[in-house]
Amino acid sequence: MATTKQPDPYLSEWFADGQALNDAQKTSSRRDFLIKATTLTAVSGFALAAQPVQAQQIITTDTQGLNARALTIDAKGTQLPIFVAQPENAQAKLPLVIVVSEIFGVHEHIADVARRFAKQGYMAIAPDFFKRAGDPSKIETVAEIFKQIISRTPDAQVLDDIRATLSWAQNNGADMQKAGITGFCWGGRITWLACAAIDQFKAGVAWYGRLVGEVNENFPKNPVDIAADLKAPVLGLYGGKDTGIPLETVETMQAALKKAAASNPAAAASRFEIFPEAPHAFHADYRPSYREEAARQGWKLCLEWFKQHGV
Repeated sequence: MATTKQPDPYLSEWFADGQALNDAQKTSSRRDFLIKATTLTAVSGFALAAQPVQAQQIITTDTQGLNARALTIDAKGTQLPIFVAQPENAQAKLPLVIVVSEIFGVHEHIADVARRFAKQGYMAIAPDFFKRAGDPSKIETVAEIFKQIISRTPDAQVLDDIRATLSWAQNNGADMQKAGITGFCWGGRITWLACAAIDQFKAGVAWYGRLVGEVNENFPKNPVDIAADLKAPVLGLYGGKDTGIPLETVETMQAALKKAAASNPAAAASRFEIFPEAPHAFHADYRPSYREEAARQGWKLCLEWFKQHGV
């Protein structure tokens, strides 16, 4: 198995963002950064490494008219936790969106994103891809999350978990002709990979996911390596002031898509939307990185993208 030195450029965008969070922890009391959100499921409040929580800006989506619950499904013998939100008493099959979390796992913000999709008429499912490695919500630093969780969660395993989630959804009321995927940070990278590896998706929306970087046995390819393999078009939503994902890497990905476009319609249809003043994690309304205008516009573009591509 190939090894990489620390700090690994593979982790750069999360370390850049995470360092600011960890510095903020040092000036916040334990009580302040252990704020928890009320939820109807077993979903955790917010990861310790993602503190301090900016409680005054958190968006909370109610469950009125929704069936929202946490449950487990079989994924190659593992009981994989998932959070599901969908319209209550649906009379027809529902369009489907898989929601892929940040490195912090399926906490309250990710559950709320699922509820937002459900309010739009979707079945939204957020799988807990870190089940086998541990619980990132209990770990206090970004560096330790990578050491204990991310490094032990290989891409192939994640993609298999997505396939298991799709299989469950197909048997539980989802319209598989209208399936999409979206993800944030770590999940943004997974979104690109999934749209190349899995042919059931009609479209993907990647929020500030890494595009280039070093590879090893667990992480053999980056989005730039799979541009020609895309089976569904991806909309990339990225921040112009993201210190971990330089715009040069976006340009590299755009060049790869352009090269693949002649023979790959999904690559030709993929595109980026750059928010010039936005940092990394600008959609995360519970964190200091949140930028309301960029987040709202990104959400609007996300919904339009799915509608445009039949999700």
